[in-house]
Amino acid sequence: MKSGLQQRVERRSAAIPVAGNPLGWRAECGLIILLLALGITQARGQPLAESLPLNEVFYSSGPLRIQAYLYRPPGNGPFPLVIYNHGSRENRERESRPFSYVGRIFLQSGYAVLVPERRGYGGSDGLTFSEEMRQSIGRHGVANESPQVVSRLQGESDDVLSALDFIKTLPFVDQSRLGVMGWSFGGIVTMFAASRSDPFRAAVDQAGGALVWDRSAALRDALLAAARQVHSPVLLMVAQNDRTTASITTLARALQARNPATEMIIYPPFIPSRNPGNIAPGHLIFSEQGSATWENDVRSFFAKYLGSGTSRAIR
Repeated sequence: MKSGLQQRVERRSAAIPVAGNPLGWRAECGLIILLLALGITQARGQPLAESLPLNEVFYSSGPLRIQAYLYRPPGNGPFPLVIYNHGSRENRERESRPFSYVGRIFLQSGYAVLVPERRGYGGSDGLTFSEEMRQSIGRHGVANESPQVVSRLQGESDDVLSALDFIKTLPFVDQSRLGVMGWSFGGIVTMFAASRSDPFRAAVDQAGGALVWDRSAALRDALLAAARQVHSPVLLMVAQNDRTTASITTLARALQARNPATEMIIYPPFIPSRNPGNIAPGHLIFSEQGSATWENDVRSFFAKYLGSGTSRAIR
C-alpha cells in the first residue's frame, strides 16, 4: 500500500451478542448465481418508521420506472444528499425495503437521502439479478465469466445516474453537495456510478464485491478499471472476517495511484446475531445489525467533503 493512503485498522470491538453458533459462509458451488442465492446482503426488511420524514417516489431510467425512498430533513434546506445503493435479498426481491436505519443515520446530520430500489427489486421495473443471471447461464454455460454480470451492474449504475435528473427537481437539495454510497453489490454499483459521473463529491464502498471477488475475473477487472476513473474522495470499508478483504484493499491501491483522498477502514471480526443465509459473518457488519460500528465513520467522512446539513438533528 502506498504510504499516502489514509488507512485505519479498527481496534475497537465490533461484535454483536451471538445467538447460537455462527458458522462461516462456505461456497457450495462456483457459480456466481448461487453465491447470489445465498444472499449477497441479507438485509432484513426495515419497517417504515413513522417518525422519519419518508416519501416514496418514482423516476425514469431509460425504459424502466425505478422506485425510491426519499428522506428529507425538516426545514427548507438546501441540504446535502446521499444516494444509498442496497445489496441483494434472495427470494425477497419484490418486497419494498426503505432502509430506515440508513435514513436515520443521515437525517441525524441534516442530510437528505435517496434509496433507490435496484431494478427488479421492490416496485422497480426489470428482472431481478438472479433472473437475469439464470438467463445468462443458459446462453453462456458458466455465470462466473458471463459478460452479463458486468453489463447488468453497469445497467444498475445507469439507474443511479438517472436519479441525478430526478434530484435536480428537488429545490431543497444542494446540487453541489451530492454523495453516493453502497453495500455489497450496491458497493459495486456505487463504484461504477462514481467512475462515470462528476457530480458526486464523495463515495463510500462498503464491502463491494467481497463475496464474489474470487469468483469472477471479469468483475475484478471492471472494478479496477472503474477505480482508476474515480476522481472524488472514496472511503472503502470491510470487516476482517468478510469472505475476502481483497475487493477493498486492491481497489484502495488502484484508487490511491490517482486519488490521494482515498481512505480505508478494516474493522475487527464481526459476529452478527442473525445470519439466515450463512454467509461470511463479517459481511453483515454493514447491515442494521452492525450500523453502530460504522455510522459515525460514514458521517465524518461525508461531513469532510459535503459539509454539515442545515437542519436540526433527527433522533
